Amino acid sequence: MGARCYYVYILASKIGGTLYIGVTNDLIRRVAEHKSKLIESFTEKYDVARLVYFEQLDDPENAIKREKRLKKWKRAWKIALIEKDNPDWNDLYAGIAGPP
Repeated sequence: MGARCYYVYILASKIGGTLYIGVTNDLIRRVAEHKSKLIESFTEKYDVARLVYFEQLDDPENAIKREKRLKKWKRAWKIALIEKDNPDWNDLYAGIAGPP
């Protein structure tokens, strides 16, 4: 059985907009759920569905700890983290999910 991967991710409503931080073991499925807006949630209410950052971890406990740590960060730190690798706040979803 292959090693399982876990992801901590940041969604944004737009450049400099509302941010959402989450953790999942299936990034493509989870972001698709946010984009579909089928579930009443924070991301549905504030139209937060642009995947602007993610990191992969190999342990669920470390992924959850990282998510909680990021949620406590100052907003400016979160923005700097996003802009380090994604200065234009591009939606990274298509790059990981492939063509529709």
